[in-house]
Amino acid sequence: MTTHTDDTPHTPTTTILVTSATGKTGRRVADRLTARGVTVRAGSRSGATVFDWEDPETWAPALRGADAAYVAYYPDLAAPGAVEAMDAFGRLAVENGVRRLTLLSGRGEPAAVLAEEALRAAASGAELAVVRASFFAQNFSEGLLAKGVAEGVVVFPAGDTAEPFIDADDLADVVVETLTADGHAGRVHEVTGPRPVGFAEVAAEVSRASGRPVVYLPVSGGEYAGLLAGFGLPVPEAEWLAALFATLLDGHNASATDGVKRILGREPRSFADFAAGVWGVREA
Repeated sequence: MTTHTDDTPHTPTTTILVTSATGKTGRRVADRLTARGVTVRAGSRSGATVFDWEDPETWAPALRGADAAYVAYYPDLAAPGAVEAMDAFGRLAVENGVRRLTLLSGRGEPAAVLAEEALRAAASGAELAVVRASFFAQNFSEGLLAKGVAEGVVVFPAGDTAEPFIDADDLADVVVETLTADGHAGRVHEVTGPRPVGFAEVAAEVSRASGRPVVYLPVSGGEYAGLLAGFGLPVPEAEWLAALFATLLDGHNASATDGVKRILGREPRSFADFAAGVWGVREA
């Protein structure tokens, strides 16, 4: 999707909007696209390309002139309002000439599927690929659970359920492939890490890599919602988040897929390798 000759400078002919470009996946996708010579519009609330999922007035200006877009909805595609947002965004994308969309979705989230369908219907004139991801490994290093890891206790309502955590770098590679290569239109890719890992094993891997004790403390969904509210999260949002985790971690996602290997031709990174790369280097 880029062209150049030996006699002229390499001039990108593709412009891709990356929504939520300061997030875990957005910034990784933007960096990879830029490295490939693609013109990237890094959409964020305060960047050069202003894009805010809570302000629909920012959507059309960011989309105008873009050939493709990475759609990473915040806070989650299963959140209230996501279906309506995907419908409106999809219509604007097609109206502004966007030809290809890649949507980040959650694996095993029934409510997210409704939002996927809304975008598919609204953007019927564009190529749409959906990437359904498992729980991010980076949630333990730069997200929701990072503070607990730093303090030595991972508190979460997962019981003894295992999850095939995906490295956000692998996910970003998959997204870039769907945005820049043909053959993904209409496809739904489920991507995970190589095998399911329990939260107690996660804590053990972090301990092994960092050389300091980290333990897993399972709690109920209600207890977790109370903890989130105690940290300042509005009660309705805390309760919704706890309910979402209960949905995701009831065992139905406790299996791995070959999505990363099928798309990239290589195995996904294991949680053990992820932990060694993050905490091993940090503590050295």
